[in-house]
Amino acid sequence: MSEASIKDVILKSAERLEAAELWYGHGTGNALDEAAALVLHVAGLLGQDEPDFSVALPEPQRAEVGQLLERRINERLPLPYLLGEAWFCGRPYHVDQRVLIPRSPIAELIDDGFSPWLAAPPQRILEIGTGSGCIAIACALAFPEAEVVATDISPDALAVARSNVARHGVGDRLQLLQADLYEGLDKIMSGKFDLIVTNPPYVPAEEVISLPAEYNHEPVLALESGDDGLDASRVIIERAPEYLTDNGALILEVGAYWESLDAAFPGMPFMWLEFERGGEGVALLPAQELKAALTT
Repeated sequence: MSEASIKDVILKSAERLEAAELWYGHGTGNALDEAAALVLHVAGLLGQDEPDFSVALPEPQRAEVGQLLERRINERLPLPYLLGEAWFCGRPYHVDQRVLIPRSPIAELIDDGFSPWLAAPPQRILEIGTGSGCIAIACALAFPEAEVVATDISPDALAVARSNVARHGVGDRLQLLQADLYEGLDKIMSGKFDLIVTNPPYVPAEEVISLPAEYNHEPVLALESGDDGLDASRVIIERAPEYLTDNGALILEVGAYWESLDAAFPGMPFMWLEFERGGEGVALLPAQELKAALTT
């Protein structure tokens, strides 16, 4: 077989993906971006600022690309599961079918140091529903003086998070805890948190079964949250004042269901954040305003 450049392989791969009418939404938004991520990963170039697309891709790597394409198309497996890796805040994380694939716009907030939303760098951070650990780890790396606690109800998810904590070397400041939302936190509490950040399950039960096939490979526990999708969010909001410092804040993601959350909490001063890199449904609630809204 004649030599083919990385660019050539990406373009041919994109044609195959486009013809297969797949669903994108696990880190890429279209066939071309998905093909580029796949090929660059196989080439060992994913994450480089300016990879050289003109260099030839060796035949064994072209064969690997072909095998991965077959699985992506025939099994409808999201690409990060095929690669065993997803990127978040510019760093790679191990992922498999025990955890949700990282794709939260909260990454943009972390990259910006939560500016201008926090008055000072947070000293104690809580993430609820950590999954792969990417949000908690990214927070620990963004705030090297901060103590981070990350919870998840799933022991399988925590095993994945533990591997990523070790990979990124933040185990001295990041504590993982098996917990159902806030339950169990009192056992390890040494003070309240300046920031609670969470991307909990928020898909209504009936809608989970109608999601595109790619989502069927993700753990239902990380997607579904009651009849209206807001079971977890309600508890998180209502109990947040118990765990936030006076100048703290809650950052809560509910994606496309943000209008449902708005309607469920009339009078709650949700500040719905906007993102330059895309994404929706992330609310900011300062602790004092949150507490006042819950007590009126």
